[in-house]
Formats: sequence, C-alpha cells, structure tokens
Amino acid sequence: ALVCGALPFDGAPDPRPVETQPVSAGAPAAAFGEGEIVVALRRVNSSLTERQLRRIAPAVIKYSAKYRLDPELVTAVMRVESTARPWARSSRGAVGLMQVMPHMAQPAEFAGNLTTVESNVEAGCMILSDNVRRLGEDDGISAYFWGSEIRGGSYLQRVRAARAAMRRPTES
Repeated sequence: ALVCGALPFDGAPDPRPVETQPVSAGAPAAAFGEGEIVVALRRVNSSLTERQLRRIAPAVIKYSAKYRLDPELVTAVMRVESTARPWARSSRGAVGLMQVMPHMAQPAEFAGNLTTVESNVEAGCMILSDNVRRLGEDDGISAYFWGSEIRGGSYLQRVRAARAAMRRPTES
C-alpha cells in the first residue's frame, strides 16, 4: 500500500510514496462505491450535473484507494469543505471540492491544476492521508481544516455528522 510520506512537519506533505498500512481507522463502509457517492453528493448539492457527478465519484474511489482512505470519509470531507462544489473558492485561497490550499499541494506534481476534479480530489486525499497517518484519524481529520494548530473539535464533529448523514437511508 502506498501513501504520502512525511517531512519534518512544516505543514506540507511529502509527495514521495512510502509503504505503510491503511490510514483510515475503523472498518471501511462495505458498500460505499460510486453509486453511493453519487447519491450522497446529489443530496447535498442538487445543482451538480450528472456529468459532474459521474466525474467526481470515480475520482473519490480512485484516490481514496490510492491513499488508503475510506471513500465515505473523503466524501464527508468534501461535503463539509465545499458542499460538493467543484468551483468553490474560499476567502483564504482554498480551491475546489476538497478546498485544497495551493501551498499544501505544491510539493506534488498533479496532472492539471487544483481546479480540476481529479487533481483536487487527489491533492485532498494526499493531504488527508498524510495527516491521518501521522496524527491518527481524529486529529488527522481536524488538521485537514486547522493545520498544525488544531483549535477545537467542531470540524471533526461536522465531518462525523456528514458521514452519519450519508449512512441514513434516503427519505421518500
């Protein structure tokens, strides 16, 4: 299994792969595949087109597997970060679905730029995986938002709530 290695912590992950065990704690969602991602994203952002949904879901599956993350966790982070809006930009400079800060992805060479679905999801997974591997799941998730200065558990709680919401059956 390959995930990102760590540099002495300066806030940037090392893009060189190293062998390690899976980083996402707990059992992965057994049936959380592309179809479930499409349903989850459609529920949170009805303005996404079928084409966008069919591009985002495979990217989540591909890069969550590459970086040994639970695709349900990646989808929950995406939901909290951007409400599944590929065009999202924060006032602090974060971009895309995973709200990646460009300086965090700079050490890696991604195809395209951080505004493309695939590059953004890969960069987000790389950063999240590195955080979780170094800090454990809870602090790793919190550090995705806070960086090295984690200030409380509100972000972690929002991600947990987003994950729980995806597990609830759709109401008819």
